[in-house]
Amino acid sequence: MSTKGKHPRADQGTDPFEEKLQRLKEAFNTGKTKTAKFRAEQLQSLGRFLQDNSKQLHDALDGDLGKSGFESDMSEIILCENEVDLALKNLQTWMKDEPVSTNLLTKLSTAFIRKEPFGLVLIIAPWNYPVNLMIIPLVGAIAAGNCVVLKPSEISKNTEKVLAELLPQYLDQSCFAVMLGGPEETGQLLEHKFDYIFFTGSPRVGKIVMTAAAKHLTPITLELGGKNPCYVDDNCDPQTVANRVAWFRYFNAGQTCVAPDYILCSQEMQEQLVPALQNAITRFYGDNPQTSPNLGRIINQKHFKRLQGLLGCGRVAIGGQSDEGERYIAPTVLVDVQETEPVMQEEIFGPILPLVTVRSLDEAIEFMNQREKPLALYAYSNNAEVIKQVLARTSSGGFCGNDGFMYMTLSSLPFGGVASPEHSDAQRSPYSLPFRFPRAVPRRQ
Repeated sequence: MSTKGKHPRADQGTDPFEEKLQRLKEAFNTGKTKTAKFRAEQLQSLGRFLQDNSKQLHDALDGDLGKSGFESDMSEIILCENEVDLALKNLQTWMKDEPVSTNLLTKLSTAFIRKEPFGLVLIIAPWNYPVNLMIIPLVGAIAAGNCVVLKPSEISKNTEKVLAELLPQYLDQSCFAVMLGGPEETGQLLEHKFDYIFFTGSPRVGKIVMTAAAKHLTPITLELGGKNPCYVDDNCDPQTVANRVAWFRYFNAGQTCVAPDYILCSQEMQEQLVPALQNAITRFYGDNPQTSPNLGRIINQKHFKRLQGLLGCGRVAIGGQSDEGERYIAPTVLVDVQETEPVMQEEIFGPILPLVTVRSLDEAIEFMNQREKPLALYAYSNNAEVIKQVLARTSSGGFCGNDGFMYMTLSSLPFGGVASPEHSDAQRSPYSLPFRFPRAVPRRQ
C-alpha cells in the first residue's frame, strides 16, 4: 500500500501491529505493571505530559474543533489532571484486597476479593473530546495495572499528532503504545485478541467493535451517543432555562454526547423560550457568533454537510447561517418541528436545537419513553414534584434537574447508559475493571 495519505503502513500482506502487540503482551507477563510503584510512576508521568504540553494540546484542539482555551481547559485538560490526581490519591486503597465474610464451613479460612488487571487493553478514542476521552480511560487502565494500546481518532488529526509524538515520551514504551490509522487500520487492529476494549464513538462503529470483540469473547465497554431530551415545564423562568440550555447545547459547537438534543415544552413556553434563547446566544457569542472566539467549529466537511441538511427541518427561529469554508454553523433554534423529520431521527451532534411542542407533562414523558433510552435526560421546573415525576417515570443513563451536564465534572458520580444503544458495566468495583467509567447507571436530580 502506498504511504501517500494520512498514515503509512507496512508492506502489503504483512501485519503492521503483530510485533508491537506481542512485545506489549510479553511486558505484561513479566508482572512489571502490577506493582504500586510502577503504576504511580506512570500516572505521575502522565500528569507531567498534561502540564508540559498544555500549549501544544490547546493549539491542537483549536485546530481540530476551534476550541477556546477556556473550553479546552474546562472539558479536556483540567478533567484529565483531576483524574490523575484522583488515581494517585486512591491507588493504594484501590489495590488492597477486599475482605469478605465467611460461613460455618469456612470459619477458619480467609476470603477476599483481589482486583487484577485484565492484561492488554485497547482504548479507541473519538474526535469530539480527543484528549479527555483518551487520557481518562488511560488513567484507569494504568491504575489497574494494564498494558495499553491507544488509538486516537484520525479525524481530529492535530490532536492525534500531539498524542502520537509526545505521549510516548512520558510512558514506559514497553507497556504503552500509540497506534495510528483510519478505519482500515482500526479494523486490522481489532482482528487481534485484546483482554479488554474500551470504545467511545458512534453506535454504527460501536457495532463493528462489538462484533470484532465477540470473535475473541473480549469484554468491552462501549460509550456511545444518545438523543437526549430536555423537558421544560411551564412553571419556570424562561431566561434562566435558556441560559443553561444554550450554554450546554452550543458548548463544543454541540458536539457533545450528553448535550440536550431537543426540547419538549408547551406552545406557550416555546413562545417565551425563543426570545430568551436569542438573548442567551447574543450574550454568550455576540451579535455575530461567527466572529466569537468562544464558538467552536464542526470537525470536518462530512459532518458540516450532514448538519447543513438538518437546517431544512421545521422553521428556523434563530440562526441558520452556515459557512462551509470555515465549517461554521450558527447557534440555531428550530421550531414547528415534527417528530418524523430527520432532525428528530438521529443524534444531531451540532449547534442545532429543535423545539417540539407537547400539551402536558404526561405527553412529554410518553414521547421520551417511546424512544431509545437516552444517555442523558434533563428537566426544568420550579415545581420539585415535576422534576421527581420525570425522574421516576423515565429511564436514562444520567438525569439532571434544573441544570446541564456539569455533573460530568464530578468524579464521585458514575457515568454510563442504559442497555442499547449504550452499554456500561454495572455492579462491578471500578478497579476490577481497567477504567473508572462508565461503571454504573446513575440517575440523579
